[in-house]
Amino acid sequence: MPENTNIACTPAKKPQTLFKTLCQVPLCVLLEDQGEVQRFLERGRSVWLEPGKYLKREGDPGDFYVLLEGKLRVTKKIGEQEILLVTHEAGAFLGEVPLLLDAPFFVNCYAVEKCHLFQLEKEAFWQMIATYPAISQTILRTIAQRLQNLELMSRAHEKLVSLGTLAAGLAHELNNPAAASKSAAGQLHETLVTMQAQALKFYELQPTLEQIYLLRELVNQVEEKVQFPYLDPITQSDREDEVTEWLESHGIAEGWKLASTFVKAGLEAEQLQTLTAGLSAETLKQVLVWLEAILRATELINQIEQGTKRISTLVKAVKDYSYLDQAPRQLVDIHKGIESTLVMLGHKLKQHGVVVTREYERQLPLLDAYGSELNQVWTNLIDNAIDSLSEKQIGDRRIWLRTSRDCDYLLVEIADNGMGIEPNIQRRIFDPFFTTKEIGRGTGLGLVISYRIIVEQHKGDISVQSVLGDTRFQVRLPIFS
Repeated sequence: MPENTNIACTPAKKPQTLFKTLCQVPLCVLLEDQGEVQRFLERGRSVWLEPGKYLKREGDPGDFYVLLEGKLRVTKKIGEQEILLVTHEAGAFLGEVPLLLDAPFFVNCYAVEKCHLFQLEKEAFWQMIATYPAISQTILRTIAQRLQNLELMSRAHEKLVSLGTLAAGLAHELNNPAAASKSAAGQLHETLVTMQAQALKFYELQPTLEQIYLLRELVNQVEEKVQFPYLDPITQSDREDEVTEWLESHGIAEGWKLASTFVKAGLEAEQLQTLTAGLSAETLKQVLVWLEAILRATELINQIEQGTKRISTLVKAVKDYSYLDQAPRQLVDIHKGIESTLVMLGHKLKQHGVVVTREYERQLPLLDAYGSELNQVWTNLIDNAIDSLSEKQIGDRRIWLRTSRDCDYLLVEIADNGMGIEPNIQRRIFDPFFTTKEIGRGTGLGLVISYRIIVEQHKGDISVQSVLGDTRFQVRLPIFS
């Protein structure tokens, strides 16, 4: 691994062999004569780099280098991972992209073995571009190839990073209903044992046929009245106290153990009095314990049903999001894609306390589009909005999702009330490798990839408008492609 030091380049006096070496470099072969090579040589300097030392780090100012000897490894830190992009060997050049984009280095470069480089600083680089058209063409052609390869790699990695983030959130979302269902299933087993024991105790009293009919009618009435309403904690506690008092007044010791279930099922003291009016004192306790077990079992079954429904919903959202087992291009319901993206990002939305407001025009037509690619766009835009809102210190955090028809286009607007994007940043927000995030948190290609998906793949348009408290990304997709 490279040493954790700053740039460790050691300028050296130009050796006598430097001229001869430069003449053999593919880039300098384009020069017309040795006089031009000599003038090229005079604009730069010779640099030596020891193995394991960094030439450039992310965020460093740009310079242009020709690698004369040795090997350089180019990496980029994304999250906690250091991703290898390319290994340069003698004859390669690097550093042209930051200079042309007027941006700092967006990658890390370090020596694998001892390297000898020829360096041109910014002013000398632009003189070279202006003076030697053949070199300019070669550099631009190489840039195009490198950017294309880097974009393909970054797009795949962006998807993997998104997948990792979504998988972590999805695992959390799945864990809650799965854990609740598992717990309910365990309690249900205990409850069924209680029901069986109480039924045996009741039949040990040798009930008459009339009592058995009465008990059956009681169970039917109780099941009809079961509602499991939501009660706030104070109301729940007050009603439990009333039911506990009624139970104890009828000789049921430790009635508080039964009261919670009765109240959760929507049964109050007056209803219990009415339902059990025909029971004798000796059977009342057994019947009430049995009824409580029946209600508890019903509640637990409801919990298991809700948990499995939630799991099923999440699995369906994953299939909808990824368009699993479906053609790449097909008729797409734009709302369905946005909703499945929200499910994928549900954990992050909850984590940062973000409220989502939907303003959908439901009568929009289906689009002939690449569904999974569009979902990647929604993921990038919503995820960026969440990140922006996470920096907000006061006030509520909101995202608005709006859809409508704009002439022959379908308009999707993703807005947030975060800190906004400064005007000078708005102009560059779709530039390759431009990012406002900390080094290692982003590639600077998320919005570029979104731009190309919308503009190049779908012949649409994506734009941004932003002031403090109101940032809006607008995506227009042609309805008739």
